[in-house]
Amino acid sequence: MSHIWHFATIGGVKRVSLVSSGDLLHLKELDQKLWTALSCPVTDLEIDKKTLELVDADNDGHIHVPEVIAAVDWILPLMRNPDELLAPSPEMPLSAVNDSTPQGKALLKSARTILKSLGKEQSESIAPEDTADLHKIFANTQFNGDGIVSADSASAPEVAALIDEIMKCCGSVTDRGGKQGIDQDIANLFFSECEKFIAWHRKGDENSEAIFSLGADTATAYQKFMAVKVKIDDFFFRTRLAAFDKQSIEALNLQTERVKGITEKSLPGCADEIATYPLATVGTDKVLPLASGINPAWESAMADFLTHVVIPLLGQRGSLTEDEWKKLSARFAPYEQWIGAKEGGKVEAIGLERLQAIISGDTRSRIDSLIALDKVEEEDAANIILVDKLVRFYQNLALLLRNFVTFSDFYAPERKAIFQAGTLYIDQRSCDLCIKVQDMGRHALLAHYSGMFLIYCECTSKVREGKMTIVAALTNGDVDDLVVGRNAVFYDRDGVDWNATIIKITENPTSIRQAFFAPYRRVSRFVEDQINKAAAAADEKSNAKLAEGVSSVKDTPADDKAKKETKQAFDVAKFAGIFAAIGLALGAIGSTVTAIVSGFLKLPLVLMPFALMGTLLVISGPSMILAYLKLRKRNLSPILDANGWAINARLKVNIHFGRTLTHLASLPPNAKVNFNDPFAKKKNPWPLILLAVLLVCAAVFYLLWKGEFLHLNRW
Repeated sequence: MSHIWHFATIGGVKRVSLVSSGDLLHLKELDQKLWTALSCPVTDLEIDKKTLELVDADNDGHIHVPEVIAAVDWILPLMRNPDELLAPSPEMPLSAVNDSTPQGKALLKSARTILKSLGKEQSESIAPEDTADLHKIFANTQFNGDGIVSADSASAPEVAALIDEIMKCCGSVTDRGGKQGIDQDIANLFFSECEKFIAWHRKGDENSEAIFSLGADTATAYQKFMAVKVKIDDFFFRTRLAAFDKQSIEALNLQTERVKGITEKSLPGCADEIATYPLATVGTDKVLPLASGINPAWESAMADFLTHVVIPLLGQRGSLTEDEWKKLSARFAPYEQWIGAKEGGKVEAIGLERLQAIISGDTRSRIDSLIALDKVEEEDAANIILVDKLVRFYQNLALLLRNFVTFSDFYAPERKAIFQAGTLYIDQRSCDLCIKVQDMGRHALLAHYSGMFLIYCECTSKVREGKMTIVAALTNGDVDDLVVGRNAVFYDRDGVDWNATIIKITENPTSIRQAFFAPYRRVSRFVEDQINKAAAAADEKSNAKLAEGVSSVKDTPADDKAKKETKQAFDVAKFAGIFAAIGLALGAIGSTVTAIVSGFLKLPLVLMPFALMGTLLVISGPSMILAYLKLRKRNLSPILDANGWAINARLKVNIHFGRTLTHLASLPPNAKVNFNDPFAKKKNPWPLILLAVLLVCAAVFYLLWKGEFLHLNRW
């Protein structure tokens, strides 16, 4: 490789430094094993999400190394000075675009078009806010290259009216300007439906005598016929069944029990129930009355049937036989078959005459030409969209590289990494290493291997909708008062405050100092817990005995009560054994304490402090050594891996760096403190006096004992 790379040791790992456009130009040549990350998600990161979506070419929700390289290779030829990408301005100057290339020239032209459409034609720079809203950019353009035309796109009123009709019949799509319009597919569908409807209607005209048996009234008559068809078919089927078995007539007619069920109600309100009854009284004569004896719920429909169907086809009559009914059904069969084969129903509402005028005219070619004119602008419109990509890459690509290739933002005191969601304030400290979590269960399983003290918090805010879960790493200070359920405040990167509640804790050392006191605190908690358990057990036992005594006094007869009040004899042997065991235990403890004190007193005065220090080291040493080893190996990688990253190198968080991620409370410089606490406990001199007396007595005892020991040695 001819390119010379620069590396820096960051977080205990040698990482490449991107210091010039030459590094970006040769980025594809850098061995992937030297990249800090190989993949990252496009969500829950503090970087422009649209930029990440543009880099994510395959839309799989993750950004991979080839996609990052492709993004760099795309933008480099478009920049007049590629070094500007490493230190971009808040807005991209138009002069930064390299117009010596065809694509750069086209994008520069499109950028000026965007600014002009927004009324900023005098501006010499463009920002993502200018390119974000395509609807606003294309709102005042007649054609925008998306192949969609609206009524506003047509200069001729008749074409605009037709576009509105097409949208009403076949739907619409939204163009880049936010307007409703039609594309070629919708236009083709409309004209195809027109042709089908006209052809179907033509078939009806060709067989009009058979299909339209009542001429222009056939459609109305057919509707009245279909309204009662099912009910009349049911009636004649019942008559045939009655002729087959006369004993079934009563069952086939209205059942008395069903009528009784509604007689107490308002009968007009029971019309739906009555409509289920037979159309007329069923007998063996197979004749349906048309004027009287009809189910009240069907009187109106039967009257229309008589007027529009029976009289025009059969003449005036008061009843209808089954054969006559079959003839009527046969008369409507061709019409029914024709209706069932109807095509082009989407455009039927326009009317046959209007459809014939549309098909016979030139409006179809004019619509097609209008859509073709819009597509001519497709390249220019695509370049307008690419301007948005150019501006976003200009501003955010270097930020992505610093958090993907090198992770320099994470280790830079003045910056924050894109995965750092904000700051958590809790227990007189602020935690800067806070990361959003989607699946807390999966995250906790993998993040445990980070070796860091982690607290998971559920956050809610009145400003933002929904809930958010974060994990905060505590890398400094004590953790004794941190328990599930404690509340805190979280500030996101926008400064919005969230109410946070601890829902899970993953324990690990936070400092050597905390590890030194850990054994003593564990013993203290153990003793406290045992005392609390013993007290609770004793209290529960006392309450149980009290309840048992009250129940015994209430429920037992007077004679038994007197017997129970008699005290049991004192078991001397039992308590003698207990006292003996207690005595042995106290004796063993006393012997141990005596041996320790005697051994300590035998030491020279100069060695006594060292003995005390050694004792402390024996107790706290293992905890401190274990903490030191863990603190040296703290690693952010498992936490990010649990969030969907693919980290390629260790991200160490050693003791010194950890102190920069968790800040403890401290008084400001030159602060004045009033130590006169009005609520402080009044000092009692007697404890100090007693302590001084004990120290003097101990010193005198030591000197006397030492002198006696020396005197015995002379003998």
